[in-house]
Amino acid sequence: MERLVPLTKILMSLAVSVWAILLRDWMSLMALVVVELVALLLTGLLWKQYKAVFALTVFAVFLGVVQYLGSGDIVSAAVAGLRMLAMTLVFIALLATTKLQDLTAALVTQCKIPYEYAFMFTAALRFVPDFIGESKAVQEAQSCRGLSLEGNIFKRMKSYASVIQPLLLKSLGRSETMALSLELRGFGGKTHSFAASVGLKLLDYIVIVALVVITLILFGVL
Repeated sequence: MERLVPLTKILMSLAVSVWAILLRDWMSLMALVVVELVALLLTGLLWKQYKAVFALTVFAVFLGVVQYLGSGDIVSAAVAGLRMLAMTLVFIALLATTKLQDLTAALVTQCKIPYEYAFMFTAALRFVPDFIGESKAVQEAQSCRGLSLEGNIFKRMKSYASVIQPLLLKSLGRSETMALSLELRGFGGKTHSFAASVGLKLLDYIVIVALVVITLILFGVL
């Protein structure tokens, strides 16, 4: 994954998402999920991103339970959960192995997405770890002040209100600081230059051709 340029990783993520939509039975989706997990394991990302994988797995199970409660069909529930898991696992590899500035350069120069939208997307991704870290810091600060986050779900929801309010205020302050910094740097100009090199190489062409062939096979064209 490290040798692939961002455009190839983006196309790979989109291709896997399309495969997850095309596959209808739970066994094929399970095989796709297993292949993704094996790929993450071989690249060493499974252990580094185990918390994200675990969170996605829990959410997939939750989605399957909701689907089962709504339809009463365990097969459709398994398909819904596995499809969501297959479509999201691949993005772990994309985000964990791609620098955000390289991703921005690929979106603008190769995908022809307007710079403002590409920057908005990557900036949101950049602040996710900071947001999680700040939430933990706020929880610890409130715990030192006697706030208890234990109890049933209703008590926890009421307690988390004391965490969300200062967290939102800090996020608003961060966004205002960022907006001022971008304005001072002339954000919104018509021309942009990138230091990252995102040109395709031989390995990228091979991977892209393989993705196209597999997609055509699933469509039944080949």
